[in-house]
Amino acid sequence: MRTGPDLISATKFYARDFPGRSWWCLFSTVFLLAAAGLGTLWNFHEAAKIFCSIFTGLLILRLFVIYHDQQHHAILPKSGVAEFFMRLFGIYALSPSSVWRSSHNHHHNHNSKLKGSHIGSFPIMTRAQFLKSSKGARFKYLFIRHPLTIFFGYVFMFVYGMCLNPFLKKPKEHFDCLVALIIHVLIAVGITWFFGWKALLLAQTLPHFLAYAIGSYLFYAQHNFPGVSFKDKGGWTYEKAALESSSFLKTNPVMAWFTANIGYHHVHHLNARIPFYRLPEALRGIPELQRPKITSLSPVDIFRCLRLKVWDPQRQRMISLREI
Repeated sequence: MRTGPDLISATKFYARDFPGRSWWCLFSTVFLLAAAGLGTLWNFHEAAKIFCSIFTGLLILRLFVIYHDQQHHAILPKSGVAEFFMRLFGIYALSPSSVWRSSHNHHHNHNSKLKGSHIGSFPIMTRAQFLKSSKGARFKYLFIRHPLTIFFGYVFMFVYGMCLNPFLKKPKEHFDCLVALIIHVLIAVGITWFFGWKALLLAQTLPHFLAYAIGSYLFYAQHNFPGVSFKDKGGWTYEKAALESSSFLKTNPVMAWFTANIGYHHVHHLNARIPFYRLPEALRGIPELQRPKITSLSPVDIFRCLRLKVWDPQRQRMISLREI
């Protein structure tokens, strides 16, 4: 069984972009997104508009994962056109490149560490830290990890977390965050002005709400699930963090397409340069990756993930509030 550098080296075979396939995935998704978005505005049956609205949200989710891959340079790494387009999409998606790259790269380099992993991820406290914390600190910690906060990821994770807060802290470095907020508001005003408030709900509010609710939960569940492990600096290694602290989130083929295989998260964390469409191939080809820690989108698994609150070093597992 390969471990360490040998295991990471084994993934390099799959960390090669196929530009034609990458462009097809990008263009086809953009085309479908544009068509679905227009479908929310056309004057035909209301049920069809609602369908187009939900479809738009799922396509935003897919394009966001493709954007995430391009920001990792897993796809189209040498294309200036792709870089320019993806920067525009990051602004549209309330996830500007300046803040996404810095926070997400930090997350990959500090995944599952007890110190420093809160940047670009959900914060983690040990049981002892939680018990010693003030009521204000506990409230803030539990609020960030609360199911309703994740459900309203549109507001808390993206409008505030990815745009407003970074801009207020470092306005020069994250000026594109302000641009994203302004453009988002202008789009909302334009839709309302020309098409009315119902069109605003269907063309912008519901799609973004759906995409970011699912996306926020996926990001949570990929690192907060039964069986996850956290380490201090002494016991931490990059490959162990990928395999032991990143889940394989099983989905049906339809959701696998809409989430662009982000469920293969342990493989992605082992080598972020593997294009999303090659992650299943890497899993099939590398035996060491075929016994991951698994979760799913079933109601039972969602409940099991959301109830986890703090890390208990003595039990070596995440525990719920009742267990604290």
